[in-house]
Amino acid sequence: QNFAEGTRVTVQLTLVAGLSGILIGVLAALGRTSRVTGLRWLASLYIWVMRGTPLLVQILFVFLALPALVPFLRLDDFASACVALAFNVGAYNAEAIRSGLLAVPKGQIEAARSLGLSSWYTFVDVIFPQAFKVALPPLVNNTVALLKDSSLAYAIGVVELTNVGNRIQAATFQPLPTLITTAM
Repeated sequence: QNFAEGTRVTVQLTLVAGLSGILIGVLAALGRTSRVTGLRWLASLYIWVMRGTPLLVQILFVFLALPALVPFLRLDDFASACVALAFNVGAYNAEAIRSGLLAVPKGQIEAARSLGLSSWYTFVDVIFPQAFKVALPPLVNNTVALLKDSSLAYAIGVVELTNVGNRIQAATFQPLPTLITTAM
């Protein structure tokens, strides 16, 4: 029963952070490929910071430091973990999506524009579907990594699978079966 509840929380963390991370990744990738220098710089800074700092530090920052900096942003442990995981995976997703966007041949864009499609429809109907197809394998890899990284939410008290396993191990003094079950 405890493992089932921990698994449910782990899957919830992964789904919420994963879907949010895809949205953040799309926005950051669009920022990175933008013609506006400020957007390009801001997106690049975000990606550089999130990919260059440890995820555990990011989780602790959202849970402990962010409320000290901005008191009205006090989040519970689950929400803090979701926010940190989403922004972290979003940075990795941004690079995958950006590579997909850059892989779309210029001729496709020119053909869509010559057919009279607006910039919006060119992006939605021509560019993004092709880019998403290229970006899908790394996005799936990022989601699998996110599932594994969700165990770091244990550090701020989220009762996910790793936390449940640690509690059972502490009560039973049997680390091997507990850790094997947690890993499976």
